[in-house]
Amino acid sequence: METINILTLISIAFLGSFGHCIGMCGGIVVAYSTIKIDQKSSKMTQSMSHLLYSFGRVLTYTVLGAIFGALGGVATFSNNANGALLIFAGVVMILAGLSLMGKIKFLTIIEHSFSSSNMYKNAFKKVLNSKSNLSFFVLGMLNGLLPCGFVYFFAITAASTADPFYGALVMFIFGVSTIPAMFMLGFLTSLFNQTSFRNMMMSLSSIAVILYGAYTIYNGYDYISNPLKTLTDCHK
Repeated sequence: METINILTLISIAFLGSFGHCIGMCGGIVVAYSTIKIDQKSSKMTQSMSHLLYSFGRVLTYTVLGAIFGALGGVATFSNNANGALLIFAGVVMILAGLSLMGKIKFLTIIEHSFSSSNMYKNAFKKVLNSKSNLSFFVLGMLNGLLPCGFVYFFAITAASTADPFYGALVMFIFGVSTIPAMFMLGFLTSLFNQTSFRNMMMSLSSIAVILYGAYTIYNGYDYISNPLKTLTDCHK
């Protein structure tokens, strides 16, 4: 992948994590911080618990990225098809960015929640009641499977690579870039609950998503108009 792509993905994920991710998953972080972590324990012990939770999320995202990347590769057969996939991904990214801004309800329509299902409740209740280190990692893995518009954006980006390795890399970058916000949330809940701060970070990430969507559309057009271009060239 090009350096500009990697830096853009890191920026989008990092900024978005302080807005969208905290809003979507902040409740889980606050819940396990309250129920599972002894506030009298050392900062090192608490930090390890938060990191294990985040590592579990990253693992799930990485596996999903490889799957979506492989699916994208299966779905592409010609230059026109590959370019069309990139253009489609770019359009969806722009819609996602506008949705994050609150201009449209694109992500709201495709998002849904498992929170009311018995399977969700039972699985999370069991893990939340465990105090083992492994339970934090498993909780993170389960959280990585929750439907989320921001995850969908990166999943589409992963599919547009049409390669399981690069797809996994995209989702790995996403997961790692969201660690700082989710890690700090466990210690600084009051700051991230401030609406003005979250709105500012959300606006910045939305703009970055839209710009990256436009860049992806350009790549798709370039791919179709240049018969000698290969999909590998797009992601070096």
